[in-house]
Amino acid sequence: MSGDVAERRRALTARFPRWRPMTLHQRLDAVAAESGERPLVLTDDVTLSYADVAATSMRLAGGLAALGVEPGDHVGMLVANHPEFITLKFAISRAGAVAVPLNYLYRRDELRYVLEQSECRLLVTMTRYGDLDYPAMLDGICPGWERGGGDVLPALRGVVLLSTDGRTRASVPTVPELEELGARRAAATAGTEVPPDSLSDILYTSGTTGSPKGVMVTHDAVQRTAYGSALTRAFEDGRRILFSLPCYHMFGYVEGLLAAMFVAGATIPQTAFSPLGYLRGVARHRASEILCVPTMTVALLEHPERGAHDLSSLFALLSGAAPAPMWLWERAAAELGVTEITTGYGMTEAGGAMTLTRPEDPRELLISTVGRVKLAGAAGLPGGALAEYRTVDPQTGAELAPGAEGELVSRGPTTMLGYWRKPEETALALRDGWLHSGDLGRVLEDGSLQITGRSKELYKSGGELVAPKEVEELLTGHPGVSQAYVVGAPDERWGEVGCAFVVRDPAASVDATELVALCRERLARFKVPRHVYFLDAAELPLTPTGKVQKFELVRRARELLGEVPRAL
Repeated sequence: MSGDVAERRRALTARFPRWRPMTLHQRLDAVAAESGERPLVLTDDVTLSYADVAATSMRLAGGLAALGVEPGDHVGMLVANHPEFITLKFAISRAGAVAVPLNYLYRRDELRYVLEQSECRLLVTMTRYGDLDYPAMLDGICPGWERGGGDVLPALRGVVLLSTDGRTRASVPTVPELEELGARRAAATAGTEVPPDSLSDILYTSGTTGSPKGVMVTHDAVQRTAYGSALTRAFEDGRRILFSLPCYHMFGYVEGLLAAMFVAGATIPQTAFSPLGYLRGVARHRASEILCVPTMTVALLEHPERGAHDLSSLFALLSGAAPAPMWLWERAAAELGVTEITTGYGMTEAGGAMTLTRPEDPRELLISTVGRVKLAGAAGLPGGALAEYRTVDPQTGAELAPGAEGELVSRGPTTMLGYWRKPEETALALRDGWLHSGDLGRVLEDGSLQITGRSKELYKSGGELVAPKEVEELLTGHPGVSQAYVVGAPDERWGEVGCAFVVRDPAASVDATELVALCRERLARFKVPRHVYFLDAAELPLTPTGKVQKFELVRRARELLGEVPRAL
């Protein structure tokens, strides 16, 4: 670790005394001009310096132009955290096009939906990831895709393959061939510059509440969020960040890749999480920070080879997706050597993580709040904060008194432009300049935020509103319960009733009757779950970033109630 937190923040603030909006590739070029030989991408197979990424992205941009990609066109990226994701990402910016990074775990129908909805002109896709065969998936979506999307995907004009298993397709260019094509067109992208406040990405939401929506963000907005993260987390010069969280999501893209660039640091991307991969990666590449969700941190602590790897370079951890108990942070400090732990809160629509606890905060804040609005210096609002938060009545939208619980709304320079081709949803989310999050919470006197639930998860039982988080917190307080998630399901008599999905503690034998009795003792009658279902943690439907998909639990509850009703 280099210097204390305050010193590092002062150095970073001095480095950016004023904010100069840039496109993504302009930011890359600016860092390459000063620190071109420093590594930007570190993997076990390849090291790419800033100069390397800039030069490769220039050739790839020329190749995109040769294939007919024009400024404003949408380019889909079905690519895991390979080095090519990063070079392609900057190439799309350099071509003046819009990147559409896609969830590479999509199955056929999901992929068809986002490709059609996003109107991608070109798709860059891996040939395989795990058991997913993307050319075969495209065969099922639109036969003849090698020549374009036809009537099924009318906007699609071509596909480029990143061969991850040695396969290619006749007449379909590969990423290396795209680069070779661009190398022969050195001036292909000249004059294609777009303004920094133009659309840079359409990022599809993880889908915790239903069909993904394409969030439109600008070049400038994502960089402001990234700089705010570097400043709040107090990056030292050259920070190295290891992560496996996907770059099609704000977490990996902004908190891993873009944030590191503001201190000419390095990203250490991994294509899938394994605790051993993290341990080896930290030791080999001298990572100073790791990005995790709580389940990943637990896996690191429990791995039998943890003590066999040199983790002396590691001192920081950024955790997202879900809250975690104090014991996890205490063990992370004691056993991983992590002295600076930060957690946060945000949403793609706001620009990513808007709040963070700070490295110097007492550990109690990690479990009692989701931190304060990020420091952003010259990149933020007057006063230096990245955004402004307040609460409103979730039913009427009326502003509430400071400290009152309500729906969290925010505004600031990183807020999305809207949802791609979804004007009604955009109008519901963006009202009078404020982004309505759908999250319930409080803004405390010191500016910290507390999250108390989801307004979209509220359900009415017997005419009374129920906040699932209240019931979930009671259930997880039981020593026999590891995790609990409550959803509303239709009921002929009550309108909706609560269904609790519970993961037992491995050493416990708690049953449904015991948990319902606990709820009846502590909660109003209308809040007591009518149905309790037990499952293993591996059965929970999760997004790639570790969030539980409540809409899938609602679907499961309806199926279970239709087949095996259990009125308790």
